[in-house]
Amino acid sequence: MESATAYRQKGYLVVKALFSPSEIDALSKIVDRIHAQWLNENRSSYIEQQLVNMHSLTHPRYFEQHPAERLRFFQLLSANQLTTLVAELFGQDIYFHNTQLFFNPYQNSRQPYWHRDMQYSPVDDADLQAEQPNMLALHIRMPLLPETGIELIPGTHQRWDTELERNVRLELNGHTNSESLPNSVLIGLEPGDILIFDAQMLHRGNYQLNPRRKALDLCVGRPHRYTTQYLDTDNLPTSAELEAIENKQWYKLARTMLIQPRQS
Repeated sequence: MESATAYRQKGYLVVKALFSPSEIDALSKIVDRIHAQWLNENRSSYIEQQLVNMHSLTHPRYFEQHPAERLRFFQLLSANQLTTLVAELFGQDIYFHNTQLFFNPYQNSRQPYWHRDMQYSPVDDADLQAEQPNMLALHIRMPLLPETGIELIPGTHQRWDTELERNVRLELNGHTNSESLPNSVLIGLEPGDILIFDAQMLHRGNYQLNPRRKALDLCVGRPHRYTTQYLDTDNLPTSAELEAIENKQWYKLARTMLIQPRQS
């Protein structure tokens, strides 16, 4: 499969027009309402900390007045064309982990920063390097507005940092994590496109090129002890919701990993 080969070599894959305009419109309306609630509750932090994302968009707290919308959201996130593609690329043992929404920082005054997602966990960097070949943690980016919004360094899903990359990523020896790095690729996407990339490859957001940014990321992967410990039962469908979801395999696997499955 050509796309699987491309992903193995580069650590990312762009698929054009996977979602229809009607699906993007439905997603965008749900995301807009959730983001508005989050922003109302977190405006001070958004401004003071220059936040660029929020997570857990499927949490029940965002659907207290819109219970049917939560089911619709889960169905859209596991659309048949997406689950089929992911299964063809990575197999059937993929579980749903979380969602994130990426937006521009307040007044676009924050610098983009190179990172590997798990560097913000308590796991030592050397242990992350050792486990890199055994981990599959994916972001599936679904832009709800046109964006040139993410920069990647191809191949860094299969190798660890060069000396320069490590100095920049961890801000060592006088370097900052906003510096340019060689061999990076800036990805342009339109609504309906998706970008699949390894969350542990070197990457960063880009803010200045996008007057507005609304990028929904679906976080999925294979079970691994470093990632599954952060799985939150509240972000998963209830038993009743699960019964109504057509493509439920991601959610079912996630629920089986919980010690005490959530009651509907």
